[in-house]
Formats: sequence, C-alpha cells, structure tokens
Amino acid sequence: MQSANGLWPPEFAARYRRQGYWTGQTLGSVLAQWAQRYDSRNALVDGGRRLSYRDLDLQADRLAAGLAKRGMRAGDRVVVQLPNITEFVVLCFALFRLGSLPILAPPGLRRHEISQLCATAEAIAYVVADQYQGFDYLELARDVLNDVRSVREVLVVGESGRYPTLNEIDAPPRSFPLPDAGGVALFLLSGGTTGTPKLIPRTHDDYIYNMRVSAGNAGLDTSSVYLAVLPVTHNFALACPGILGCLDAGGRVVLSASASPDDAFPLIQNEKVTVSALVPALAILWTRMVPLLKFDLSSLRLLQVGGSKLDEDAARRIGPAFGCRLQQSFGMAEGLLCQSRLDDPETILVTTQGRPLSADDEIRIVDEDDQDVGSGEPGELLARGPYTIRSYFRADDCNRESFTADGYFRTGDMARMTADGNLVIVGRRKDVINRGGDKVPAGEVEDHLLTHPGVTEAAVVAMPDSLLGERTCAYVVAAPGHHFSLSDLADLLQARNLAPFKIPDRLEFVSSMPRTSVGKIDKAHLRRDIASRLAAENHQCSG
Repeated sequence: MQSANGLWPPEFAARYRRQGYWTGQTLGSVLAQWAQRYDSRNALVDGGRRLSYRDLDLQADRLAAGLAKRGMRAGDRVVVQLPNITEFVVLCFALFRLGSLPILAPPGLRRHEISQLCATAEAIAYVVADQYQGFDYLELARDVLNDVRSVREVLVVGESGRYPTLNEIDAPPRSFPLPDAGGVALFLLSGGTTGTPKLIPRTHDDYIYNMRVSAGNAGLDTSSVYLAVLPVTHNFALACPGILGCLDAGGRVVLSASASPDDAFPLIQNEKVTVSALVPALAILWTRMVPLLKFDLSSLRLLQVGGSKLDEDAARRIGPAFGCRLQQSFGMAEGLLCQSRLDDPETILVTTQGRPLSADDEIRIVDEDDQDVGSGEPGELLARGPYTIRSYFRADDCNRESFTADGYFRTGDMARMTADGNLVIVGRRKDVINRGGDKVPAGEVEDHLLTHPGVTEAAVVAMPDSLLGERTCAYVVAAPGHHFSLSDLADLLQARNLAPFKIPDRLEFVSSMPRTSVGKIDKAHLRRDIASRLAAENHQCSG
C-alpha cells in the first residue's frame, strides 16, 4: 500500500514530520498505549455493555488473530457497514493491527452503492449487522456476494445462520508486523456528483493528527464523556475529535443507536455526557425538545455542530438552550478541518464556520479561472495540508478534476474569508444536495429517475427546508399518456436499491425544462422556482 511519500510530495511529508504533526505511530499501536495508560477506566459504553481500555485492547488483539486465522492479511480491503455499536470500534482496531484496511460505509447505503463500493475497492470481505432500523442486511449481503467477485465472505454482528458472526472469530493474541505509519490506515467515503463511490485514503500519520488537533481544540481530557449519535462511519463522529479523539484523551465514549432526543437525552443525563456532535437539523430538533423532555442535561459542556452550514439564528439559540458552549465545525472527509475556538466571542461563533486547525493548513479562495479573489470576496475554497488528501483511490479522472496541479483539493464549497481568518461558507459549486448532512448526488438520482418509462427528462435540485437545511425536489417532464406520482417514483428508486435519503422529497411536473444559453438544464432557475413555490405555500398557510 502507498506510503505517505506516495500520497504527499516528499518535501511536504518531511515538513509535517519535522513540525511534529506526523509522529510515526499507528492506530493499532496507540490503542496499546491507551490500555497501558488508562487500564481499567471505561472506554466504551454501549447500552448495558461497558468496556475498559484494557478489555478493548485485548478484544481487538483476539479478533485480529482470529481474522488472520481465517486468511485476512495486511492490505486486504474490508467494507464495514455497522451502526454505532461496540463491535465497530473493536473491529476497526483489529483491522488496524492486521494492516487490513477498513472501508467505512454508512448504514443507509443500499445494494446500488455498496456493490459499486466493493467492486471499486476490490474488497475481500463485507461486515454488517443482521438487522438495523428494520432493514435486513443479510439479504443485502447475499446480493453483494452475487454482484462482486472479489468479496469472499460476509461477517455478521448478530444472528446469522448463513454467515459467520464476529463473536465466533477469536484466537489467542499474536503479534503482527507494524504497518507503515505513512501508509493507508482506512478509507472514508466522499459524496459527489456521480453515483461512483469515491474512496478517501487516510493514513495512520494524518488521521492520528486529525483526531489530536481537533481533540485539543475541543479541550478533551480524562473527564470528557463523548456521546456518539451521528453514524460512527462518518469522519465527524469518528475523529473530529469523535470516538478516537476522546479515547486518545482518556475519556469515555457513549454509543447511541439513535440520534433521537428520546434516546440521546437519557444517555446525557445518566452518563453525564460532556460533549457531542450534531448536524444542524439535529441541533435544531434537540433545541426544540429540551424544554419538553425534562432531562438533566447540565453535564453538557460542548456541543459541536457541523456537516452543513448552521443558520445564525439557530446558532444563537443552541448554547442558551443547553447551557453549554457551541462549537461550529466545518470539515470534510478529505481532510480540512475548520472549527471555532472555545474562547471565540459570540459574533464569530454564530456568524462563521471557524478557522483552520493546523498552522500548516493552506487555504486559497479562487474564481472560476483559479485566480485568488480579493480579500473578503467569495470564491471556491481550495485546501492542502497535513491531513488533507492529495488524491482519491483509483479515480484518475476524478483526481484531475478535484485537485490542482500543485496539490490543492477543490472542495466544491463557495466561501469567503473574514479579516480575522474565519471562514464563512456561502454555497456549493458541486451539484450535490446537503440533506441534513447526507449528501445527495443529483446526477445519480436523475439517472435512476430516467429509467421510469414515463420520465423523459429529470432534474433534481435543492429546496430550502427549515429543519434539514435542504431537501430534494425532482422536476420531471412526463411522456405523453403517462401518469405517476412521487410515491410511484419512490417505489422505483427503492426497487433499484437507492439509499432512502436520496429519494426525492417532492415532485414537480413541467412541460419542458428551462435551458441556459448553452442548452443545459437551468438548475438555478429551478431552484428559484421551487423556493418561490414554497414561499407562496407558506404565506398561504400563515394567512
């Protein structure tokens, strides 16, 4: 597997090591250090289960040995699609120790996405829970085995008469060659404008720095109790600072199967949670529910909000509602992290998305010709640095579009920089809808809609939503004589195994699509149209 010298130019890799950002440790070895340092302290809480640092270390050792006994080797790629459960954490550390590479897939992905992901990665194994939120992952696993030749086996958490379960895989601990700290440790997933999964290679060196710099910015220590309510397969909940940052600080991680206040608030009360992370839609919902559910949330010290832009009015309400500090967090699985500081004044806290965490984060804001814009002017955000990747995995065409010749990542976000160095996100260049933190690639959904015999043209755009930030609206030109509803299209997309969050929330029929001067569908016009329709409907309701 590539080392950091293959992912970053040698002079950059040398600088990051010299500056102390990259320490030469691996994610498997830091767990052993935590176990020595924190020993019997609680590391994980998952329902009625509690795991100490020592127990976590031992379980990861035994699972690594058991996987090796089954033939898993360093460099093997494993798609891990698990909810927020103890087994996810144990498995990841077992794979880190083996040098095998977990590919972290959110529970919401279905056959269309998972099969593409496994094929792109040439994954040799697929790990799922038996059931989660009413969905049968064993049937999905059967489909993936049929679809993808490289997948040799399925491993299951829970009941399975068909596939081996993780708790059956056990062997006496043994030592393994230490992976290259500059080599890939895991793959995260990136949203995009196509349905092809983009694999984000994160190294041991850069990801350990990622978790530590964000944990320091959040002020985590041994008294910290982190509640993981967002999917732990996402970068935000895993290492910004998330699970890994909290464990590195010697704190306690509480895993929640749901982000619902009905589930999360009792955990905050009972476990004395001090910090959690939410997307804006959840933060707004939680804020509304605080006075209704009557739980003691006084232990909360910090609430991180990120994943999409947080409205200023909502930002002003969050801290007072919980009696804690708000921290805005703008980041991406590809690397760059911008966060507000604990001592920032309220004006910065509620009106900006924070500033880069590393002194070696290099930021450019450019126009359509890649020329730097004037101070305070909006443009596309470009970034490079010690935890920002230089390329996607096996994606040459995408890499040419997504990275500049000198290594800057094109984020697709439109931003401006304030005089004090804070970022304000003003929009996105890419045709991706941010539905409460879930990224919906419009082009992919349109391709699926066009398989309906009654759809001659389709355009999917964002429409404003007070809770999720954005929802999806599908504009459709129907073929003569065909009649169908949003429900009919939803059934089609479900049958095509599209993730539920990608199914349009609204359907609008048009006789023809508006066009730009070069003949492309004018999506800006459609976005204005649906926003106008919603405003008129809201006006009628309020009248």
